[in-house]
Amino acid sequence: MLKRATRLGAVTFRLVNPRDFTTDVHRSTDDRPYGGGPGMVMKPEPLFAAVESVRSPEASVILMSPQGRPFKQAVARELALASHLIFVCGHYEGVDERVRLSLVSDEISIGDYVLTNGALPAAVVIDAVVRLLPGVLGGEGATEEESFSQGVLEYPQYTRPVVYRGMPVPEVLLSGNHAAVAAWRREQSDLRTETRRPDLLEDSEGNARDRC
Repeated sequence: MLKRATRLGAVTFRLVNPRDFTTDVHRSTDDRPYGGGPGMVMKPEPLFAAVESVRSPEASVILMSPQGRPFKQAVARELALASHLIFVCGHYEGVDERVRLSLVSDEISIGDYVLTNGALPAAVVIDAVVRLLPGVLGGEGATEEESFSQGVLEYPQYTRPVVYRGMPVPEVLLSGNHAAVAAWRREQSDLRTETRRPDLLEDSEGNARDRC
């Protein structure tokens, strides 16, 4: 889909290597943390220079960090409206705090766990965002009934054959009754969400959401 999006002109990608903006003979992008402790910290100078080499007035600079706001479908939709996104991928123990304070406009986490670096999380966010751009999936409304798009998990999907290893497709899906199909799908979405992700049925204040 990312290749399709590029061909359509919906998005342009550019990779920027902070090492290209170092000034020492070893092209160092990290150093030991002040105050001691394990690991290395990414230096501010090459990160500032790398971002500033491509930053436009409308750009949003996003730091991939386990301390960032949780990435959800609503955040993907928000980012899909932006005209220019710059992702900063931390490594090791993270980035110098001055990068976060003065350079970054947003911080995003894809989950409560730690990875070796921010490249994989950035790829996850980019994929989720790009597929929401108009025309990328090939049809209007292609993302509207997916899990999380309506605040619930998606209903079960079936295709041919009608019966496989003794497991039949639910009769309602073969009925041609669009109203009955829509009702079944909503019921299944609510049931699946209640069973697997009941947290999605609560609003931001922890109150049960009305699904009637």
